[in-house]
Amino acid sequence: MSKPSPASTQPAGYASGLDTMVFIVDDDESVRIALSNLLHSVGLEVQEFASAAELLRSKLPEVASCLVLDIRLPGLSGLDLQLELAKANIRVPIIFMTGHGDIPMSVRAMKGGAVDFLTKPFRDQDMLDAVATAIERDRRRREAERSLLGLRALYESLTDREREIFSLVVAGLMNKQIAAEIGVAEITVKIHRGRVMKKMGARSLADLVRMAEAIGISPMKI
Repeated sequence: MSKPSPASTQPAGYASGLDTMVFIVDDDESVRIALSNLLHSVGLEVQEFASAAELLRSKLPEVASCLVLDIRLPGLSGLDLQLELAKANIRVPIIFMTGHGDIPMSVRAMKGGAVDFLTKPFRDQDMLDAVATAIERDRRRREAERSLLGLRALYESLTDREREIFSLVVAGLMNKQIAAEIGVAEITVKIHRGRVMKKMGARSLADLVRMAEAIGISPMKI
């Protein structure tokens, strides 16, 4: 790894500060220090770990983050840690580092969802670019999860009747058809439909259909 780049070379794609975190796992202290200095130089927060077991014992902060991970570690290897994190449903993006050009390992790492695989010595800018990509990927994932949780909460706020009409609306039925299907007046369907649209924050039928797909609500079959 070359001399840390100045802060002016910070790549686009992430915001620095406490809203992001880079985890470094490497048993070589000099590598951890060099990486930390590089990442601090562009304003990123860093947590260092000397082993995979040390990271697994830690509570990781809930911020957009990524893991810079040496593939060859004493005890649990980097690939083993990748598997353990997947089992624990910890989906932090991983950038692997290795001092050996081991193609089978790199293939396995990428198939496991790694963002990048860098062979030491690598250029500082290559690491910064990989970190920017990984953090942006994690930020998008977290935003999508928050959005999905919000949609589910809105759906839970609907009454049983509103949920029934929701399913019939996204199935493509007209108000008159829904009224005949559930045995109520058409004006009643219209009122409930309006409430569904308002509660869900949907501006159109297409919006409502997209919301139904996102939260896994199947159109009611008739």
